[in-house]
Amino acid sequence: MRSTLLLLLFLGASALVYSQITPAASDPVEKPPIELYRIISADRDTTYVDTTLSIQKEYKFNYLREDTFELVPFSNVGQTYNRLAYDFNTTHLKPLFAAQSHHYNYLEVDDMSYYHVPTPLTELYFKTAFEQGQQLDAFFTVNTSEQFNFSIAYKGVRSLGNYQNILTSTGNFRFTTNYYTKDKRYRIRTHVAAQDILNEENGGLTPNSIVLFQNDDPQFEDRGRLDVLFEDGENKLEGLRFYGDQEYDLISKKDSLEYSIVTLGASIMYEDKFYQYKQGTAFSGFGEAYTSTDLKTKVKLEDFQAKAWTRFDNAVLGSLTGFVGFTDYNYGYNSLLILDDGIITNRLKGSIVEAGAVYKKEYRGFELYGKGAINVSGDFDGNYLNGAASFAFDSDTKAEASITIHSAAPNFNFLLNQSDYVNYNWQNDFENVKTQELKFELQSKKWVKASVRYTGIDDYAYFTIEPNDSTPTPQQYGERVDYLKVQVEREFTYGKFALMNTILYQEAVGGDEVFNVPQFVTRNSLYYQDHWFKRALFLQTGVTFKYFTPYNMNGYDPVLAEFYVHNNEELGGFPLVDIFFNAKIRQTRIYFKYEHVNALFTNRNEYFSAPGYPYRDPVIRFGLVWDFFL
Repeated sequence: MRSTLLLLLFLGASALVYSQITPAASDPVEKPPIELYRIISADRDTTYVDTTLSIQKEYKFNYLREDTFELVPFSNVGQTYNRLAYDFNTTHLKPLFAAQSHHYNYLEVDDMSYYHVPTPLTELYFKTAFEQGQQLDAFFTVNTSEQFNFSIAYKGVRSLGNYQNILTSTGNFRFTTNYYTKDKRYRIRTHVAAQDILNEENGGLTPNSIVLFQNDDPQFEDRGRLDVLFEDGENKLEGLRFYGDQEYDLISKKDSLEYSIVTLGASIMYEDKFYQYKQGTAFSGFGEAYTSTDLKTKVKLEDFQAKAWTRFDNAVLGSLTGFVGFTDYNYGYNSLLILDDGIITNRLKGSIVEAGAVYKKEYRGFELYGKGAINVSGDFDGNYLNGAASFAFDSDTKAEASITIHSAAPNFNFLLNQSDYVNYNWQNDFENVKTQELKFELQSKKWVKASVRYTGIDDYAYFTIEPNDSTPTPQQYGERVDYLKVQVEREFTYGKFALMNTILYQEAVGGDEVFNVPQFVTRNSLYYQDHWFKRALFLQTGVTFKYFTPYNMNGYDPVLAEFYVHNNEELGGFPLVDIFFNAKIRQTRIYFKYEHVNALFTNRNEYFSAPGYPYRDPVIRFGLVWDFFL
């Protein structure tokens, strides 16, 4: 982490020396408008840097730097999250990698952003952690010319945690560049991402320690004194990715009213990922092991993807893109596993050729969108189709309806898994998971933000502990899962006070024995905000209340780094109350929060993030986000 930060400072200093023109002392220096500090998403949608302080910024001031309304964090920062609700927005044509519970902080290609700034921009994020650690996200970007930009960033977390053997250490390094020619007909973007997520694992509290925790025994306020199931487990997810895409406008005819553009594009990506679980001594709760000491299993995925496309943009017809893609994958282990009843292979490798199209059209407030793709050859069948239609009544109100149909194979570790533990070895030939979703959404700044989703899933794949088993295994549900999700968000204001409300109702209409969710989730923030000291400081302070109804919360398995269906114990039904005090001084936002303050006055019987894993104790945390505009 130290070497990366030194590199960041060096590159920043170099950019200032070589790319910026120092004005004479008598020259007036005007700060460029904030709208010129542009952020370009992977889909080429453009926003700009936002230095305001809002309740949404309060919700996103966390390890993931996104709103975690639908998640329950574990006790230490940098650990995984249990889910309170689900969405099925991601469409893919081949299986996903193993250890999906550790991918919350893993940045995929679609998570990367690119930049264009009139002056160098630096952002520093800092937040305290739990015992001997901290969080830091340092970012720097500069345009060395009008046409070329690069950015470099590193997000690092290290936290010991309050319980035994629960240390976390993560790092996300990102480097991006983007360039376009003076006539803007040729454009290229690249990025490099190197990421590692390490977690020490303890298996959760022992049954006796769970009783001591629930009874709030004062002798065990120091959580390090509570016994855990084991103290020598560790898993790690690591990945290195290189990506680049480029576009060239082969035909470009534009005037004030009409345009016709034909664009050729191509992208290429290579990513090398691995997941590893190791343990000093075999734990009997995971069943019989092939070795009693120095257990270590490592699975890798080498993923190469290339894509080419042609896009036609026309003022009347809209935008139509056709694309073809090639994927070469190699997932697996270094050795075969020979059993009495057969052989478990060590590799799933092959290639896929896909084809698809995208259509977009806007006309007088109406917007149509469609995207579909299918695997035309390869070992995995897969397809998806997404269609959406929206209408903007005015600048504040928009309604949208969409449908998504998706079919893809279950994740790789459902199909093939090896381990030093006997129970964790399998090879399956599962059917594709087939998902259909209908969604209606209304967004109004004046009235309400609401959405209704209905999702049907056939051949749903999940982990669970079967009768007479002690560890999770992959299963496929023979019936249909039907999932209804309704969410409403509304803020009321009165003078300098505001009440932000988010309410979620959901239910597994069918398949509730394999798809567990709480029926209600609510979050309400009552806060005060105002400018103080002649507008030199903007203050925001209040209280946030979050609650979800009891449900059969999924269990967590550290060997797989996956959650599994757990129907033997209802958890939840407890409030989470946080008191926050935030302030903004120029481009610096400062955050103070007393987390889970209500646990000082209530019993802790149900304060769990997963069976055996207690939720966080009351704690005061602080941090800041500081933007530099040079």
